[in-house]
Amino acid sequence: MNSLVQGFSRFQEALFGRLAYLDGLAPLALRLYLVPVFWMAGTQKIAGIENTIEWFGNAEYGLGLPFPALLAYLAAYTEAIGALLLLLGLATRWISIPLIITMLVAIFAVHWDSGWAAIADSSAPEVAQRLGAARDLLREHGNYSWLTEKGSFVILNNGIEFAVTYMIMLLSLLFTGGGRYVSVDYYLGRLINR
Repeated sequence: MNSLVQGFSRFQEALFGRLAYLDGLAPLALRLYLVPVFWMAGTQKIAGIENTIEWFGNAEYGLGLPFPALLAYLAAYTEAIGALLLLLGLATRWISIPLIITMLVAIFAVHWDSGWAAIADSSAPEVAQRLGAARDLLREHGNYSWLTEKGSFVILNNGIEFAVTYMIMLLSLLFTGGGRYVSVDYYLGRLINR
């Protein structure tokens, strides 16, 4: 039994030990996935900063947050600049912290009341009924084939699913950094440690 365990251990080390040379690919994949997410979120907030401030501060139809102008600018520029830093793999661990905070705010202030799912379950009777009504309206009054040629209609549930997923990805980057061979952080670290 002991030789079987040792044999498996040697096999595993031979197989997965070589993967260490490619360990920068996982952080790179996370970074590249998050770049367009934060770039779009940040630049859209910046482009409509007055609307963003209003939404952050208005308790009736928005978030009702204190200091809405300050928070709107912080969120918008954290996301936009964060996307650029993630793209380069520069200050990856540092930018992960404020981006995690923006995701926590999004989870608890924006999406929490909508539950987990980002997209409503189309097999649920109430959702299926609403989707059917929307399709009927579009078939009667719109160009349904053109509207659906790039994908099916869904009902946005606006739950915490995406924000939690992004936060987990950022948490991983906080611990791993930008990745070996594929980030500015890696080369700066090598330069500093010489």
